Amino acid sequence: MTAVEPTSEPEAESAVETARRQLERAAAHLDVDEGIVERLRHPTGVYRVTIPLERDDGTTEMFTGYRAHHDSVRGPYKGGLRYHPDVNEDECVGLSMWMTWKCAVMDLPFGGAKGGVVVNPKGLSDAEKERLTRRFAEELRPVIGPMTDIPAPDMGTDPETMAWFMDAYSMQEGETTPGVVTGKPPVIGGSHGREKAPGRSVGIVAREAIDYYGRDVEDATVAVQGFGSVGANAARYLDERGATIVAVSDVDGAIYDPDGFDTNDVEDHDETPGMVSGYDAPETLTNAELLELDVDVLIPAAIGNVLTGENARRVDADLIIEGANGPTTSTADQIFEERGVPVIPDILANAGGVTVSYFEWLQDINRRAWSLERVHEELETEMLRAWEAVRGEYDARDVTWRDAAYLVALSRIAEAHESRGLWP
Repeated sequence: MTAVEPTSEPEAESAVETARRQLERAAAHLDVDEGIVERLRHPTGVYRVTIPLERDDGTTEMFTGYRAHHDSVRGPYKGGLRYHPDVNEDECVGLSMWMTWKCAVMDLPFGGAKGGVVVNPKGLSDAEKERLTRRFAEELRPVIGPMTDIPAPDMGTDPETMAWFMDAYSMQEGETTPGVVTGKPPVIGGSHGREKAPGRSVGIVAREAIDYYGRDVEDATVAVQGFGSVGANAARYLDERGATIVAVSDVDGAIYDPDGFDTNDVEDHDETPGMVSGYDAPETLTNAELLELDVDVLIPAAIGNVLTGENARRVDADLIIEGANGPTTSTADQIFEERGVPVIPDILANAGGVTVSYFEWLQDINRRAWSLERVHEELETEMLRAWEAVRGEYDARDVTWRDAAYLVALSRIAEAHESRGLWP
């Protein structure tokens, strides 16, 4: 029978639908109580708040904020806060589920959460963003805390946002509580290496995956879509280890050089981090064309849903390492599986962010900072431990890398639920 090539995304899945589909696929490979699987299909709670903001011109505008709690069987909720016009309840629930799996893959004592405000942060002045953040922290105060739910930066937020959030929470609590958020500036309890950690972990996992398939990093050609925090740090990590970074991109397009770029030179050419526009490159491409380059390794590190049923058959990379959250749709996943193109999933590859957030949380609780060298050493250890666990499932079963990561996560979560039982 001839396979029918999909030309579009028939499922048009939301984040929560994708997360549930991935859960059910993993559950089919494990002897897990159906009651536990059913519990994991749904969030523990979703909190919707209204945030009044006094604009700089004296007017008052109302914004909607969300915080989704998925599962806390292994520890406090953990997950980012994003400021973006497309934030909605389903997205927050789906992303909170992914955070549950990511924490379990890394064997961290956290469960998944996600939240945000429906706002375009570029439309806010710095003073407005600060007032919005402080009021959002106050509205969420009943459901967050260093032993309850620990937010972190995400799209549209940054270390400064986390500093405002922590300060607002601390003022109401009557004591400085640095452990209520992670991703803060180091001067107020943040961890060295936190901002670069997701990209660094992508680089570590890419290095291990390249080796797994019998190749040398020094001989690998790499294309990175998205030269922001994740993509730039992944590219630099691999560049420093001898890989040839032939293409990188920003929102305006891609640059390409078959002989490879000096990633530090690309980043330093402009005062705007993550922007490659204007770099003197031999060739320019669109972001879509970058995804279809003939390279050894493709790292989609920009936004979600860029590898789809429409372009998956034209992707010419031998190996895909997911840097962004959810860059591969379910239809594209099926096509890559059919074609034998390995896809190392986001819940493993970019988990350095939540892992160093865990280190930051420990530092805050113990009031003792770690050196950058220690953070790098501990991150390397944790990433290799997680890689070995996922590789063990991949080698033992006829599954994809994504399935293998979910099997590791679900088995740990299910075991915790079985141990704790159902209250009352």
